[in-house]
Amino acid sequence: MNLAEMIDHTLLRADAGEAEIRKLAEEAKQYKFASVCVNPARVALAAELLKGTDVKVCTVIGFPLGASTTEVKAFEASDAIVKGATEVDMVINIGALKDGNDELVERDIRAVVEAAADKALVKVIIETSLLTDEEKVRASKLSVKAGADFVKTSTGFSTGGATPEDVALMRRTVGDNVGVKASGGVRSREDMERMIAAGATRIGASSGVKIMEGGQSTASY
Repeated sequence: MNLAEMIDHTLLRADAGEAEIRKLAEEAKQYKFASVCVNPARVALAAELLKGTDVKVCTVIGFPLGASTTEVKAFEASDAIVKGATEVDMVINIGALKDGNDELVERDIRAVVEAAADKALVKVIIETSLLTDEEKVRASKLSVKAGADFVKTSTGFSTGGATPEDVALMRRTVGDNVGVKASGGVRSREDMERMIAAGATRIGASSGVKIMEGGQSTASY
């Protein structure tokens, strides 16, 4: 697998217009990225633009705070899949994890997994910058237990992004059969290679083109 096939080409800014989504899709087709990752309201457009290609349509659920109810997250996932999403990146209930309410966290994840059924991959965003190492391990284990396909470091909209140390911890926790997605602050080929060396199998970045061209981006996500 080449580097491009590991990148979720991402545009989640609130002010991103249709022209930017169209450009994102064209870049994804040109470089053969794994997916484009867009907000739910842009899924139908992205699916239309990428129809007949190998580029997947990824979206975000309960984003960026993870504080929606379980029922809302499940509906949001179902709705996105109907509109063309084939991958969904959901944010865990971070407050519940910190409360020690692992049952709620697992139920929250499982509801999205069940909504996705066999129609979409589920990646679980644990928001590492807000967690202790013990909480990162618990969140990763709960994600696996609930049937998720990936664990993911960050939304890119909190206090920090992916680090090689967090990726390595998550990889050790989930083993070899679950993916690890590093996102937030991956701006260069060197950043990406460090994440892969630590155990990442997918990269979320708004800097995909810069990464492929060997440049450095100042984008935050």
